[in-house]
Amino acid sequence: MPFFERSRDVISGPFSADLITERQRAGWQMLSIEWRRERPESEPSSEIEAADEIPYGLRLSADCTRLEADPVENKVLLQMMDLLGNDFSYASIVSDLNERGLRMRNGSPWTRVGVFKMMPRLIEVGPRLFAEDEWKNRKKVVSRDRQRS
Repeated sequence: MPFFERSRDVISGPFSADLITERQRAGWQMLSIEWRRERPESEPSSEIEAADEIPYGLRLSADCTRLEADPVENKVLLQMMDLLGNDFSYASIVSDLNERGLRMRNGSPWTRVGVFKMMPRLIEVGPRLFAEDEWKNRKKVVSRDRQRS
């Protein structure tokens, strides 16, 4: 199977068709062209505005350039993982989170549906959570508790 090399040219000045000719002579094949323009304020947007919610456990950084860990939401994720790992029911998890004063992102108490909807996120962040020192310490405590039982 052949190996394909890829390259991307960022055009900073006026475009010249010579660039295409030069690349083709060197054996490159054009795959796409991306266009950009400044949209006049009077013209409505032709794109669907992205309304994706920030994943639970993350927040927008102070400079609004990246996502960073949200310590409060990560505490909730850790608690959920801990309880799920100990085979607690959704109702028990909801009860525990609410008793600790932990709330959903919208400020309302946790519900079984809310916890259920967190399952894909827990699967996604699980490897990162398992690597944290706090999880390692929790694992030791859980192991000691099970040995006592």
